[in-house]
Amino acid sequence: MIFCARSFLLIALALLFSLTANSLPDAFAQDAAPVPSLGQQLTDEQAAGLAKLALAGLQREFPNKPANVITGPETILGPKAMHPAFYGCYDWHSSVHGHWMLIRLLKTNPNHALAQESRVRLSENLTVENILVETAYFDEKENKSFERMYGWAWLLRTVDELHTWNDPLGKQWLQALKPLEQRIVELTKNYLPRLKQPIRTGVHPDSAFALGQTLDYARTVGDKELELLVTTRAREYYLNDKNYNTNYEPSGEDFFSQSLNEADLMRRILTASEFANWLTQFLPNLLNSNLLSTVDVSDVTDPKLVHIAGVDLSRSWCMQGIANALPQNDPRSAPLMRSAQQHAKVGLSYVFSGHYEGEHWLGTFAVYMLTDPTNTQKTKSN
Repeated sequence: MIFCARSFLLIALALLFSLTANSLPDAFAQDAAPVPSLGQQLTDEQAAGLAKLALAGLQREFPNKPANVITGPETILGPKAMHPAFYGCYDWHSSVHGHWMLIRLLKTNPNHALAQESRVRLSENLTVENILVETAYFDEKENKSFERMYGWAWLLRTVDELHTWNDPLGKQWLQALKPLEQRIVELTKNYLPRLKQPIRTGVHPDSAFALGQTLDYARTVGDKELELLVTTRAREYYLNDKNYNTNYEPSGEDFFSQSLNEADLMRRILTASEFANWLTQFLPNLLNSNLLSTVDVSDVTDPKLVHIAGVDLSRSWCMQGIANALPQNDPRSAPLMRSAQQHAKVGLSYVFSGHYEGEHWLGTFAVYMLTDPTNTQKTKSN
């Protein structure tokens, strides 16, 4: 009886291991190279595993969470009819940054196994005709605030990525996106002068995250008007912030740290010495705060609770940016980088959960953290 019981247990464990291994993407099977630590370059196998997440949702229309305002029976449309380019990945902003993610991986790992499929699928979505429909969507009065400013920020990050890529197909996508790019810039320039106070939150509407992405875009394309608007607004919103209380971060559905997003923005605007002084004023107890402690997800199948995995990943990229922006030998840099490593390890453990609730977007956060698209725009030059 004991022998039979042990044999049954061994068989059950072997079967469980087999099922678990088979549920992982091919590039992340048990015998594949693991996701690298921060500072290590993605291998082609790892890039393909991450690309697989975006490709799984890029042209998957359902399930879908639309955020449109219904103004009449004629506006009750399916996701693809409303958004022929960005209808997949559960919602519009996730679709946009899924496109960014695939483009980013084509730049960092042009020969990964899913590179050609990525090119084909991106070309099917990023057509002139599709983008004109996406642009016209913002003509309706009720839609002018659609995806403001989180989705706008990812659209501008995508355009920024294409502007710095010397690839013939990438140039076609950039040209196709031009009308939507211009519309988002127009909306941003109209909106920011009217936003008298910043939106401080750990989810989509957070102003600091969007302003950082918008600023990077403005500097890449040389839009001095937009750059001045963003930097002026950022100073007005955040320059005098003091003694931020980190004890209330994160809340239960956050995927950002609003305080670290703010610091990640200000390091783009201030000189190293100015930034160091500002950070001391804003987060005087940074190294003893709960911001350096990782957080765990209680349920990866819950579309809101899985947000917490994003906190680990986004904190990691913010800490990297902050540490690199501080003056040399600043005592905060090394602890921040160590915490960034710890947050990365925890956050990456949730990326391949096997559940669409997280997999439709966490890959983007992982790629952003691992490949650092802002590495040439760390700080304002002295």
